[in-house]
Amino acid sequence: MLKTKSPDITASAIDEGHPTTSMPFGNALIELGRTRPEIVGMSADLAKYTDIHIFAEAYPDRFYQMGMSEQLMATAAGGLSKEGFIPFATTYATFASRRCYDFMSQAVAEQDANVKLIGGLPGLTTGYGPSHQATDDIAIFRAMPNLTIIDPCDAYEIEQLVPALADHHGPVYSRILRGNVARVLDQYDYRFEIGKAALLRGGSDVLIISTGFMTMRALDSAKELKSDGIDVAVLHVPTIKPLDELAILREARRTGRLVVTAENHSSIGGLGEAVSSTLAMNGVCPELRRIALPDRFLDAGTLPVLQHRYGITREAMTENIRRWL
Repeated sequence: MLKTKSPDITASAIDEGHPTTSMPFGNALIELGRTRPEIVGMSADLAKYTDIHIFAEAYPDRFYQMGMSEQLMATAAGGLSKEGFIPFATTYATFASRRCYDFMSQAVAEQDANVKLIGGLPGLTTGYGPSHQATDDIAIFRAMPNLTIIDPCDAYEIEQLVPALADHHGPVYSRILRGNVARVLDQYDYRFEIGKAALLRGGSDVLIISTGFMTMRALDSAKELKSDGIDVAVLHVPTIKPLDELAILREARRTGRLVVTAENHSSIGGLGEAVSSTLAMNGVCPELRRIALPDRFLDAGTLPVLQHRYGITREAMTENIRRWL
């Protein structure tokens, strides 16, 4: 059963049975800032709701509150990067993609500016309705040249992601989870690396290729399916662009396995389409199914109800895989 740790419906959803870490993004940025004075934080009036407010409290002279002007934030971040700073600019993912696009293209990506745009409330992680549900942010950004795109799974990955972004020169768009965030990947000896997928567990019957918190659900589903005698492999793909095509092709070429992509994003333009294109262009043709959000504006409501309705829960994944087999 899915639950939230607070009545705030903008908080990240957590599946039962997983430990959590509070504000992993903000705390990792504070830690990074201790030794990296060039790190600056920015927000478009949403510091508290992207967990960067604690960085602002720790380093008030290195934080810029830009108000409700995401376009200005993106442009200013590009300028700061030209002066040697590394801006971490935060807002909701839907605003980062829909409102910032042209400014990210002109002032950041085209200039190869060292800007890290961070999008909170990715996909279906809020019940506020279509204005706040970033179901299309990855699709919007995938066609932008020079832009790296990342969708982390959990708190453990976010803690590794932040310093990796600072070490990586160039523009990045990354989703984040906020508030109390589940810890999953520390059980799998996982190490985050930009552009690399990781095989978290092997399996002879099914291969799930997943990103974001859907990797958590893929791992949980694999454990449940094991009791049915169904052996499930999980390939975690945190970097959507550049895609680790070699890892995907290597795993998909193993014959006799159903391949399932799983993402907290629209079925249009996200991981599923990227994987499908990679397989088709390389002549690899496994039986393929996709778990994703529908190509429609979603309803408002509580997260457990909405995620069940749109089929991205562990229970829905498990039942679909049983049916497909």
